[in-house]
Amino acid sequence: MRQAQALPVTTGTATIFSMTSAPDHTIPAEPGSLHAFVLNQLDEDQAQDIVSIPLAGKSSIADHMIVASGRSTRQVAAMAVKLGEKLKHGGHGPVRIEGLPAADWVLIDAGDVVVHLFRPEVRSFYNLERMWGFGEDKAS
Repeated sequence: MRQAQALPVTTGTATIFSMTSAPDHTIPAEPGSLHAFVLNQLDEDQAQDIVSIPLAGKSSIADHMIVASGRSTRQVAAMAVKLGEKLKHGGHGPVRIEGLPAADWVLIDAGDVVVHLFRPEVRSFYNLERMWGFGEDKAS
């Protein structure tokens, strides 16, 4: 199991962190934080292509946006429901889940962390990583 690396998060940057199948690719997350909790839960549920985008300094909606894929609508729905339950039982308060039962794109609003779970085809169509990663590749 891959786990989020326990490092302080550098905020206010346009850096996008991606968790791949390689063991040395980790997403920096402060230990015990909501961000680390969500990353670890998605990894346990075998989410694919997990990407974390720091939003501090870009938006006031959340501190982090996490984008991940499931292999099917059934897996996307199951990950969303399980994450919502784990967050509630973990003391992170109630969360809002939008996009069930279709489960092509499910949004989980956990306050400081917003999670987008997609089927791969839907994710590539909307390409949220590119939209929120603005400022990454500025030409000088």
